[in-house]
Amino acid sequence: MSEDVEEGSVQVVGTAHVSEASVEEVEDVIEEERPDVVAVELDEGRYRQMKGETPDDLDAGDLLRGNTVYQFLAYWMLSYVQARLGDRLDIEPGADMKAAIDTSEGLGIDVALVDRDIQVTIQRFWARLSFLEKLKLVGSLSIGFGTPVEVGMGIGIGVGFVISILAGALAGPFVVPAGVGPGILVGIADTLLVALAVGLGLGIVLTVLLERMVPEEDIDDIDIEQMTDTDVVGAMMEEFRRFSPGGAEALIDERDAYIAHQLVALRDQGKHVVAIVGAGHREGIERYLEKPSLLPPMAELSGRTSGSRFSLYKLFGYLFTLGFLVFFVLLAIATYTGVEGASSELLFRLFAAWFLVNGVLAFGLAKLAGAHWRSAGVGGGIAWLTSVNPLLAPGWFAGYVELRYLDVNVSDISTLNEILSDEDAPIRDLWRNLRGVPLFRLIMIVALTNVGSFVGSVLFATVFLPYVFAGSGIEGADGIARLMLEAARNSVDLLTGAVA
Repeated sequence: MSEDVEEGSVQVVGTAHVSEASVEEVEDVIEEERPDVVAVELDEGRYRQMKGETPDDLDAGDLLRGNTVYQFLAYWMLSYVQARLGDRLDIEPGADMKAAIDTSEGLGIDVALVDRDIQVTIQRFWARLSFLEKLKLVGSLSIGFGTPVEVGMGIGIGVGFVISILAGALAGPFVVPAGVGPGILVGIADTLLVALAVGLGLGIVLTVLLERMVPEEDIDDIDIEQMTDTDVVGAMMEEFRRFSPGGAEALIDERDAYIAHQLVALRDQGKHVVAIVGAGHREGIERYLEKPSLLPPMAELSGRTSGSRFSLYKLFGYLFTLGFLVFFVLLAIATYTGVEGASSELLFRLFAAWFLVNGVLAFGLAKLAGAHWRSAGVGGGIAWLTSVNPLLAPGWFAGYVELRYLDVNVSDISTLNEILSDEDAPIRDLWRNLRGVPLFRLIMIVALTNVGSFVGSVLFATVFLPYVFAGSGIEGADGIARLMLEAARNSVDLLTGAVA
């Protein structure tokens, strides 16, 4: 007959991750208590990174599929802001956890990693945010990359150029009168003027919005030791909960329960545990330790949140792609059989131009981002198809191929943080250094390849179509559409007659 295991105990220590006083408190508590186990608010990946071990390579599928890119960017920005906070306060972020680990190992005390995997937490956090909450979050975090004026004007002018190019292709010129010079020069001058006007307008609006997101209290004026005070932390948590109830649930509540599950298990084993956690988690964890019956099932806290199985966007994408493929097959039948209303030469020119315009722009921008020739070639070669399928993007294909030539891992985040923390670096040097980081280059290749395909689709429909059908007697988009519809209709009649 086995003996009953004596019940253990858990002492929770709430810290500020960028506080020197918290480091001293952690060391003192561990040396005084000499527990069986020291539990730290870390997962395996962050622990290995803190120990200086070789970081894991990022999974290509996770990085390039769906919203994972945006989740990773959110994780990067959060990491960057925390790093800047630690730099301003002259202490390394996570120094409290490092002190707990070093002190425990020095005393021969076991260390338990009790936090949920950070990638799971970020994924669940991002999935819980509404669209507006995501915009607010990105806007708030972007302030860490510069002043509101710098960030607002930079984004505004960049968006202004995109809008100007697309608007000019559709209906320009707007400012410079046509006929005052060569057409291409008029187009360039008009694009620059419109881009500047639109960019300044958007930049001013964004600057005002970002100014409102800047904390009234400067970071240098914050008493970091107050961050471990229960009342102060509670107020901060409630403020975040008002901003995003769903995000707070994933980032705070679920992790409180997850960590509490781990601590209850250690306590049930008869272990005397000292748990080092952020001050914002202390109250929730202690509540669960007092009443473990309140803990939700572990299965509800683990794993990534799956999206809805039914999506109107995906349904539209599938139907749109199916319709395009059926239409393409009908046109091919009409061209092959030579039915009335179909012109092999015109349809060949149409699809050749579609392929080339999309491919050249996608390939060119991929190379501009630093892509290998094969990666840019794949992105350019597939751009014609992905431009008619909302569920695909040529940047994904280019990114997958580029990963054959890049070693992307989580250490790139720290490298990016170091580069961006140099506020005195010239823009040219900053850009060159960023392009040297595999993660940044991969993101730029994916993004610019997609932009090239999108711009190519717009330019093809608005600028190149008249040249494709020059001399054919078919004028304007209406005439082209009538030709294609007539050919498809004749193919349907042909197939119907054959079946009958």
